[in-house]
Amino acid sequence: MDEINKEVEIFECPICSGPGILEEENGWCFYVMCMDCGCHTAEVAYESREERIVSARKAATLWNRGKVLSSSPGE
Repeated sequence: MDEINKEVEIFECPICSGPGILEEENGWCFYVMCMDCGCHTAEVAYESREERIVSARKAATLWNRGKVLSSSPGE
């Protein structure tokens, strides 16, 4: 995971400007989540070791473009 964190840039949360963190879910997907408000990207699945970094980059791109899910009313 450390090598992936060095390769992808995570911007501040597009909703609250809190810190975003790249998370890996049980070896099958990545997503980015805000540590403050809890919004997150969709899960980006991977099936092989080669696809792993691609999945992490896609999750980071979604986050950095503001494509997030939130439980806030009206979102």
